[in-house]
Amino acid sequence: MKPLTEQEIRAAFVNCTKGEAKRLAVPRDLADRPWEDLDYLGWRDPQAPDRAYLAVELDGRPKALALRSSTSGSWQARRSMCTMCLTTHSGGVSLMVAPKAGRAGQQGNSVGAYICSDLACSLYVRGKRDVGVGARLPETITLEEKIGRTVANLAAFVAKVTG
Repeated sequence: MKPLTEQEIRAAFVNCTKGEAKRLAVPRDLADRPWEDLDYLGWRDPQAPDRAYLAVELDGRPKALALRSSTSGSWQARRSMCTMCLTTHSGGVSLMVAPKAGRAGQQGNSVGAYICSDLACSLYVRGKRDVGVGARLPETITLEEKIGRTVANLAAFVAKVTG
């Protein structure tokens, strides 16, 4: 992924108002992020743990989504699989809900997906972050194909939010 600036990230939000995008917390360590290993930039709001954000470059343009994560519950002790990167976690996957873009979002419509709670799918796919034995099921496809699948899953989720 190409490194993004704070201004590019704020301008890329498709499912919140410009005012909301201006006020949300953007990571301060953008220069230190491992951009070459990222398929998308994901982060949580340190002041509001139920809020998360992701920015992805699709068709040469950045798109960003505001997300809400589910509250903690007893179900999180179960092993769950991220629908983006297909990594399984015990308590490390959250239902992330994004308001739809435009009029549909203003009417309260939303789209959800189970995503790694730490939004580090790119690092799990590349083996840069480990969640232990059995977290990644054995596959015969190449790393490039795994990355392509993750990007396709992200693009499909963004399309559901913007469509």
